[in-house]
Amino acid sequence: MLVDHHCHLDSPDFEADRAAYVARAKAAGVATLVTISTRVRNYDVYRGIAEAFPDVYFSVGTHPHQAHEELDIPVEEIVAKAQHPKCVAIGEAGLDYFYRKSPPEAQAEGFRRHIEAARRTGLPLEIHTRDADADTAAILTEEMARGAFKAVLHCFTGGAELARQALALGLYISFSGVVTFKKSDELRRIAANVPLDRLLVETDAPFLAPDPHRGQRNEPAFVVHTAAALARVKGITVGEMATATTENFFRLYSKAQRPEVRPAVSPKNGSEAA
Repeated sequence: MLVDHHCHLDSPDFEADRAAYVARAKAAGVATLVTISTRVRNYDVYRGIAEAFPDVYFSVGTHPHQAHEELDIPVEEIVAKAQHPKCVAIGEAGLDYFYRKSPPEAQAEGFRRHIEAARRTGLPLEIHTRDADADTAAILTEEMARGAFKAVLHCFTGGAELARQALALGLYISFSGVVTFKKSDELRRIAANVPLDRLLVETDAPFLAPDPHRGQRNEPAFVVHTAAALARVKGITVGEMATATTENFFRLYSKAQRPEVRPAVSPKNGSEAA
């Protein structure tokens, strides 16, 4: 069993056939999905998707690209919305200095607010960081000193020092299809040094499809390729990687429920298979 803890099922890419993508993920062994919020004001959309599928969960938060647009939303509102039984995470929030669609000051303020929401709820924070290693590490270090919180650096593409500091703070690190790309040797070296009990896998679908699907629309089923790439990096089997990352998910996302394991059914008579 695998988990895709970071995908965007609200994307227009999935709107017409969302159920088919969820079904394909299950057929590939991806039993649990988390659809990630980029705007608190779209909360009802994420909630509706999660309520439509038994093993799909959601988060609440504001992407750094939109940080300046939602600074009027108080921490209390994020905390209140996170009480929904299928809301299992805060974010995604953080810093993105590559696109700078939002002023850095607004991103930092939003980041700290989401950390506080994670602290109050006990839910993990999904952190987006790109080209902002030093500031991300500084904020995480300062905020952890103010009070513990759970978090994961999603779709990690940062440097070895950011990974080291995040691990020292007790955070998890998640890798997407980027780790499968031919030119991602440095990223694979970083992944090799992440302890197995701190690893997560994700797709960030519909973005960043892994090899051998690079250039296509990404989907949750493709997380199997990322898991396979990480297994090779760590020198373990894909099954061992699946077990480890799934256990890590349910430890970190403790509000999520493990899916039921149903007995196999014989195609001949519908009875339980031996």
